Amino acid sequence: MKVTPSAIADVLVIEPDVFGDDRGFFFESFNQKKWLEQTGLARTFVQDNHSRSVKGVLRGLHYQIQQPQGKLVRVVLGEVYDVAVDIRQSSATFGQWVGVHLSQENKKQLWVPEGFAHGFVVLSDVAEFLYRTTDYWAPQHERCITWNDPELGIKWPIEYHPQLSDKDSKGASFKDADLFM
Repeated sequence: MKVTPSAIADVLVIEPDVFGDDRGFFFESFNQKKWLEQTGLARTFVQDNHSRSVKGVLRGLHYQIQQPQGKLVRVVLGEVYDVAVDIRQSSATFGQWVGVHLSQENKKQLWVPEGFAHGFVVLSDVAEFLYRTTDYWAPQHERCITWNDPELGIKWPIEYHPQLSDKDSKGASFKDADLFM
């Protein structure tokens, strides 16, 4: 497993060791001991989520203001552009974002720490996305920042208006969002 800090050092790109031949491939998608040794992050993962979306769907930017979730995310089918936004007011990278292409081909994973808003847009015809989280889903604490907030200036690799859920279409602006200290 190779662990590389992104442009925001707390957000990590994880590349598994993949063993493959003409029959297919094998890799460990998660190993607690290796995770701790290579990231230094003592996290307990308590919930796994799996979503399927079609091309042009954008989910996010989501977070929980209480019971914040760290997320280890990956794509098992298709391709997405995945984004993490630092919404910790005390952070040197507050308001900055990082984006990474995750796909079934590159098998990369992204560690999105607690205190970040998270979202992705589907670039392939369909994508299946897995989330491993450090806390349970708490809908009463869930918040959403609008995907196209001009203050954040996220450069999504799309030239069309994405498909959004009702919740995501009503996301708060960054300046009006509930944020972490």
